Amino acid sequence: MDKELYKHRDVNWLSFNERVLLEAANPTTPLLERLKFLAIFSSNLDEFFQVRVSQLRQLKSVDKSIRKKLVLRSNKTLKRILGIVDEQQQQFGSIMEEIFQELAKEDMHFLTGEDLNPVQKQFLDTYFKSISDDCSVSKAEEKPKLEDGGLYFFVAQTNGACYFVGIPSDIHERFVQLPGEGHSFMFLDDVVKLNLEKLLPPVPIEASFSLKLSRDAELYLEDDFGDTPLADQIYDALDQRKSGQPTRLLYDAKMPEAYRTIIREVLKIGVIDLFPGGQYHNLSDFFSLNNPTDNSNLTYKAQEPLPHPVLSQTTDIFASIKEKDQLVHFPYQSFDVVEHFISAAAKDDKVLHIKISLYRIAKSSVLTDALLLALKNGKKVTIFVEAKARFDEKNNIEWGKIFQENGAKVYFSVPNIKVHSKIALVERIENDSIKKYAYIGTGNFNAKTSRIYCDHGLFTSQNQVTDDLSQVFSTLKRRLIIPKLKRLLVSPFNTRNVFLKSIESEIKNSKAGLPAKITAKMNSLEDQTMIDALYRASEAGVQVRLIVRGFCCLIPKPIEELERGGTPIIITSIVDRYLEHGRIYLFHNNGDEKMYIGSADWMTRNLDRRIEVLTPILDSDIFNELNDILELQLNDTVKARVQDVEDSNKPVDQGEYEPVRSQYAIYEYLQKALNTHKEAI
Repeated sequence: MDKELYKHRDVNWLSFNERVLLEAANPTTPLLERLKFLAIFSSNLDEFFQVRVSQLRQLKSVDKSIRKKLVLRSNKTLKRILGIVDEQQQQFGSIMEEIFQELAKEDMHFLTGEDLNPVQKQFLDTYFKSISDDCSVSKAEEKPKLEDGGLYFFVAQTNGACYFVGIPSDIHERFVQLPGEGHSFMFLDDVVKLNLEKLLPPVPIEASFSLKLSRDAELYLEDDFGDTPLADQIYDALDQRKSGQPTRLLYDAKMPEAYRTIIREVLKIGVIDLFPGGQYHNLSDFFSLNNPTDNSNLTYKAQEPLPHPVLSQTTDIFASIKEKDQLVHFPYQSFDVVEHFISAAAKDDKVLHIKISLYRIAKSSVLTDALLLALKNGKKVTIFVEAKARFDEKNNIEWGKIFQENGAKVYFSVPNIKVHSKIALVERIENDSIKKYAYIGTGNFNAKTSRIYCDHGLFTSQNQVTDDLSQVFSTLKRRLIIPKLKRLLVSPFNTRNVFLKSIESEIKNSKAGLPAKITAKMNSLEDQTMIDALYRASEAGVQVRLIVRGFCCLIPKPIEELERGGTPIIITSIVDRYLEHGRIYLFHNNGDEKMYIGSADWMTRNLDRRIEVLTPILDSDIFNELNDILELQLNDTVKARVQDVEDSNKPVDQGEYEPVRSQYAIYEYLQKALNTHKEAI
C-alpha cells in the first residue's frame, strides 16, 4: 500500500496485538486474566507468522524487477515487522515476570529446579517416568523434521553431539501442579529439562536451550483440481502444514551464536527466520490455567449469559419470530436460542427444509445434533460447509461427510471463494403455503465461541429478507449465477456498490448543508476503495466515526491537515474480556437512517472474494436497541484506545464524564431490558 495514503496492514496488525499486550500489562486486569491476554498475544503472533509473514516471504522469492514494478517492498516490510516483534517480545517477557511476582503474593508460584523441596523432587521423579516415553529424541546430524508449533530443547553434549528433545505439551498438561503448601506449578519444559540426561546417551550435557518452529500454514492447492473434489484435495493437503516452509524459529535469547548456526544448517533456515525470545514458548497454553486458589479477584467476575426476553420464554419460536423480528447479542445473551431455533425446526412436523451455512463447526454441539435429528425425522437439510476455513478445514470436512452420510445435501466451498456468511433458513408449511424463517448473524454457529465473541444475530420472517435469502441459497447451490436482491447486501454481488453509494449520499448531503454521518464497526478496514470514499467524506465534512478492532489501513488526518470544512475521522478500538466481532454499519441518510449487520468487514476479500451476507435492520425497536448498544461502544472510555496516525494506542480521553466500559454497560443495558419485559408481562 502507498505509505502516504494507507497504513501497511501487517505492520498495523502488530499495533492491534500491542493492544492485547497492553491489557496483559494493565494492573486493573485480574492477574490470571492478564496471563490469558498473554496467551492471546502469543496465539495471535503464531498465526501471524504462519500466514502473513509466510506470504511476505513468498514475495521475497519473486524476481526483484517484478517486485519493483508491483511496488512490493517485502524485504523492507519484513525488517520493520521483525523490529516491532522483537520489541514486543521483550515487553512480553517483562510483563510475564511481573505477573508471576504478583501471583506469588497470592500464594501461587511458578517454580524452577532451584526452588524445589525434597518432596517435590521425589514427586517429579515419579511424574517424569510416566511421561518420558512421550519425549521425542532426535540427533541433529539426522536433520529431524521439527513439527509446526512443537516445543523442543536443543541439547549439546561435551563430546560435540547435538540433539533435539521434544517436550510433549500436546499430550500432557503444560503446567504441572506440585505437592506442598500453597499452589505451586512447574512448566512441563522445566520438568523435561531436569531429566534430559535420562533421555540421552551417558555423556555430560554442555548446554540446553528451548526453541519452537513455526511453519507456513498455506496449503498451496493446484488451480486444476481435475476430477478430485476440492474438499478431498484440501483434506489430503493438510499434512503440508506439518512440513511447510519454516517462517520463524523462536529460541531462548541466551543461546550462543555457535548453536544457532548449527540449528540453521540443520533446519535449512536463514538468519532472518531466527527470533530471540524467552526460555518459554507456546504461551497460548496459559488458556488452560485455571484459578487454583480461593481468591476470586484473580479472575473476572462471572457474567452468565442472560435469557432472551422473548425467545428464551416462548413455547413457539416460529410464532414469536413471525409476530416480530428478534435480535440476540452474544455473549451477553444465551446462544441457546439459536440452537433452539434449529432444534425446533428438526422436530416440527410443518418444517420441510433447513438450509444453513457453516464456517467453523464445533466438534460436537447441540446444533449439529439437531441437524442430524432433522435428517432422521425426514426433513430436507442443505448445508454449506466452508472447507477452506483456516485451521478448521479437517473438522469441517469430516462433519460435512457425516452430514452427507446421513442424507444431507452438502456443498463444500469452491475454488477462489469462501462462504463466510452466517445464515440459516427454515421453510415451513403454513396455511397451505411455504413460510420462511431466517437467521442472519455476524458470528459463527458455534456455542463455545459465542461465550467469548461479541456478535449479533437477527431472526426474521419478513418476506423482503427471506426471499432474498432464498436467492442466496439458490446461488450457493449453483442454481443461480447472480441472486436478484432487494434488501440484503451479498458479497461479491452488491455489497461494495451499496456501501459506496451510501457514503456518496452522505457526501452529497453534507455539501448541500444537510446533516451527514457515517458510523461503522468492523474487525478490519483494508479496502482502498472504501478508504478513499471515507477520505472524501471526511474532506466534505461528513462525521465519520469508526470502531475497528483489528488492523486499520486508513490514516486519520488531524483537523489542521484537512481542507476548510473537513471533519476528522475518529477511530477507536476496544479490547476487553470478550473479543469484539460484530459488524454494524449506520448511515444518517438525511434522518432516514439505514443500518446493516452481517459477516463482512471492509476488506477486499470480504467485498469481492467471499460470500458474505448483511441484512438491513427494518424493525424500529431492534434498530433503536442496536443503536443504543453502538452508542455505548462509541462512548467507551475505559477499554477503548485511539487509532491515530502514529499508532499510539493511547487511551480515549475520559474528560469530565463518568467512565464507560462498554462490554459491562451492554450487559447492564440488556439486563435492564429483560427486567422491563418481565414487568410488562
